[in-house]
Amino acid sequence: MDSKLIGIEARTMGKKLNEQSIGIFAALAAYILWGVFPLYWKLLNHVPADEVLAHRIIWSLVLMFVILLALGKLPSFFKDVKMIFSSKKQLLFMLLASIFISVNWFTYIWSVANEQLVEASLGYYINPLVSVVLAVVIFKEKLTRSQGLAFILATIGVAILAVYTGGTPIAALTLAFSFAFYGALKKVVKVGALTSLAVETMLVTPIALIYLTMIHATVSDAFYVHSLSTFALLIGAGIATSVPLLLFAIGARRIPLSMIGFLQYLAPTITLFIGIFLFKEPFSSVHLLAFSFIWVALALYTFSKSKIYRRIQLDKVAKEKQAAS
Repeated sequence: MDSKLIGIEARTMGKKLNEQSIGIFAALAAYILWGVFPLYWKLLNHVPADEVLAHRIIWSLVLMFVILLALGKLPSFFKDVKMIFSSKKQLLFMLLASIFISVNWFTYIWSVANEQLVEASLGYYINPLVSVVLAVVIFKEKLTRSQGLAFILATIGVAILAVYTGGTPIAALTLAFSFAFYGALKKVVKVGALTSLAVETMLVTPIALIYLTMIHATVSDAFYVHSLSTFALLIGAGIATSVPLLLFAIGARRIPLSMIGFLQYLAPTITLFIGIFLFKEPFSSVHLLAFSFIWVALALYTFSKSKIYRRIQLDKVAKEKQAAS
């Protein structure tokens, strides 16, 4: 009997470890893809950023419907759509989410086209800290001392860059705040990642289609069918959007949130290295100083979300109660 129980426990543990391995691989792949995608957007430099955005929206929607159909999730998708459209509040939140993610996508594509990858990586480094502030302001969550200090350090880092460059890093702040607001809205609308992206792109696809037909004389010009390579790259923009999201969804379900929090810094780090070493963007000692403040801030933030920190806090409260009694 004991040997049977041991065998069952071993199989259960093995299954959990296998699930976690799949989760780690999927999340890792998602963040690596997000990190290297500037190389893909660089291939579309000959297409204006606004048009790349429009195609990214359109082809993301097409691919999302293909995925939902392949997974047999179209019935549940239409059920969620009915629920969203039956509530003005939910529809408004989804519309706002689609606007914020569109702004985020455009800013990132523009940053690649205009050799601003260092600034783009800054935006995604400070994004978690901006999300913390929004959580405090919107959801009335409490800010720990470590998180407060992390935000102050990150602000100092951004201020150093602003003084050094003679202007506010607009692209970085746009990326950080647009994605933070997008994340906050996703907390309010409780639908799955696939359904959410499909609805978001569905809401702005008509605008994207109208825009493309307005600025081009013919539909074939709007979709660049005269250049098969460009046409294929624009279709690939939908794949570039959807595949990492799918991998992230697989990973997020299988590994702890603390690990996701650690892995999320991989993408901007890869982007930063591509900007510095491949695209030869300037990265001076002042940049290093500013980024150092932000990296320390992120280390503090990550620690404040860890189990070790929570254990220290619980021990501290327990000692205070013991001393009081």
